[in-house]
Amino acid sequence: MNVAILLPYKENFTKNSAGAVSLFVNDTTKLSKYKNNINIFGSTKHKDILNYYRNIKFEKKFYQSTSNEYLKSFFNQIKKKKIDILEIHNRPHYVDYLHNKLKCKKILYFHNDPIQMQGSSTIKERLKLIELLDKIVFNSYWSKSRYLIDLPENINLDKLKVIHQSTSKTKINFNKKKNIISFIGKLNSSKGYDIFGKAVLKILEKYKDWKAVVIGDEPRQKFYFNHKNLELLGFKDHSYILKKLKEISIAVVPSKWNEPFGRSSLEASSRGCALILSNTGGLSETTNHALVLDQINEKDLFNKIELLINDRKLRSYLQKKTYENFNLTNNYASKNIDKLRLNLINKKINLLNKKNKPLKIIHITNFNERFDGRLHYNTGKRLNNGLIRLGHNVLNISDRDIVSNYKSFNDPKGVNTLNKKIINSFNNFNPDLVITGHADNIKSSTFEYIKNKNNDIKICQWFLDPVSKDGPDYIKNKNRFLKNSDLIDANFITTDPKSLPFKNKNSFFIPNPADPSFENLENYKNECENDLFFAMSHGVHRGNLKKNKYDNREKILEKLLLNQNIIKFDFYGINNKQPIWADKFKIQLAKSKMGLNLSRGKPVKYYSSDRIAQLMGNGLLTFIDEKTFYSDFFNNNEIVTYKNINDLIEKLLKYKRDDKLRKQIARKGKIKYFKIFNSTIVADYMLSKTLDMNKKYFWEL
Repeated sequence: MNVAILLPYKENFTKNSAGAVSLFVNDTTKLSKYKNNINIFGSTKHKDILNYYRNIKFEKKFYQSTSNEYLKSFFNQIKKKKIDILEIHNRPHYVDYLHNKLKCKKILYFHNDPIQMQGSSTIKERLKLIELLDKIVFNSYWSKSRYLIDLPENINLDKLKVIHQSTSKTKINFNKKKNIISFIGKLNSSKGYDIFGKAVLKILEKYKDWKAVVIGDEPRQKFYFNHKNLELLGFKDHSYILKKLKEISIAVVPSKWNEPFGRSSLEASSRGCALILSNTGGLSETTNHALVLDQINEKDLFNKIELLINDRKLRSYLQKKTYENFNLTNNYASKNIDKLRLNLINKKINLLNKKNKPLKIIHITNFNERFDGRLHYNTGKRLNNGLIRLGHNVLNISDRDIVSNYKSFNDPKGVNTLNKKIINSFNNFNPDLVITGHADNIKSSTFEYIKNKNNDIKICQWFLDPVSKDGPDYIKNKNRFLKNSDLIDANFITTDPKSLPFKNKNSFFIPNPADPSFENLENYKNECENDLFFAMSHGVHRGNLKKNKYDNREKILEKLLLNQNIIKFDFYGINNKQPIWADKFKIQLAKSKMGLNLSRGKPVKYYSSDRIAQLMGNGLLTFIDEKTFYSDFFNNNEIVTYKNINDLIEKLLKYKRDDKLRKQIARKGKIKYFKIFNSTIVADYMLSKTLDMNKKYFWEL
């Protein structure tokens, strides 16, 4: 693999003058497994250049664009070389010029706010970049969110990835920390140096045994702060700063502007400093353990510094926590970059060699342990049963039970505990595959950690909720489904992916699985006392109806109930009749001949709630709207489709009168459902698609 890295013009890829871009490129290239095939191109007059560098020499012409001359010289230098991947750093306007000239994979790295950069400030420019590039990499989730401002919903999010800036991590002796407060960076008001200077002078007057150091310069803006315990060191090279941070106790980064990420706080975290940050831009992504300024002013900063000086226990806690949990290392970033490169040249690692062997699988979803069996009959457990029947070794993690049971003062939502448990389980179990289902509290950093630790790992997710524009909670569900799409190898959804109002590659339809140990009734054999069963709720976790909440399905149900003098209905979740669950649900289900499969929102191709598995799987004659296209899977001898409410009523009356035909269709429907949609087949399909196995299944029409 031959990689060419193009730096911004005037970016000094040198030992003593390297900026944030050069530091990142140098640190990650040194650790890359492809380093011997990487060439870094830039233009500098300095002599102390770093490794893997090729200087671009050209003459600037006053009547021509310097950027164009720089790009022309770069192209002339590499046009005869074999380049597999071109990586452009922090210059989106370079892309248009180089796109057609170099026939290779192209990646653009953003180190600043995309909205503020030439070549990506407008919607049109950002859409064009997505079209032209193979990947766009951001140094923070904040930068990525900025890029997405006002873009349409159907863009290819798979092309967008976050790889945080990184630094080294070394052993720290916390006993050698000194009473020093630091400010590192440009000495201007945007960086908050003005409020730092004012606050720290008061601190040094009040606490005589504390000192402060300032590293940096700023020729365009001058502030003068003097104190015998304030040391102004000026500009220092990177190695000096990292060494100095080892002895600093409190690092202050009070930026007023939205820093895309924040190298000062990143490096302070890696050296175990207690951090005080402003909540701007991507600063908070550098650590989860810092004091955050409520207001970016002198008073609040003074109070936060004073708190850390007086509360030695808190200061020590933050120092150790920020160091222990620091994972944005150069090695971590380099492995992620190499993995990105590998995927782009279609050398995907898969588990085909394990296709006939038992896999170790971590399955993360809500197993509802905290509800004491009320929600035992759920899709997660059906899929689990299928995986085990296939012979695989499955470790279950019930995400919502964990966040519910492990809330604490230090972790008020339980999310940090969940992610720590996932990482620990991953390290102990060493799985081949991770499957998630509606596990919204898994952090992107956890997925990144898993991918970084094991290059062979595959991750997939299943998603049952509706994601059509005409369905309930569309934006919320769409965002949940797409949340970590760039880190997930396969997505499984109970809607036809081609019918979604947005695109997401590697998305596949799965039916709601029926399980022989769950769906074990045979209503078609019985003379049931009720004609039609339907159960609705206002949320499975709530358990009962909400006051003053109206579900659009109630209109259809109310029209049906007008015929209750001739059809015996058994409806739940309407007219103050509370929902039923678990064994009570099955007891009542066993009393009905027919079931109505009616999902929230307008019908969309293939979407159904998991109710259809319970109805057809237990041998009820099942009615479903024809606009769901379930006739693609079942013929009219196996399921009943209806056009509208009047057609539904007419067919209900027909099969109420013809009990023999009702039983025949219900029986064939159950047999067919278990033949094509049972939990073992659905689980096998998910593994097949995730592991790139070439197998065909019934519903792949």
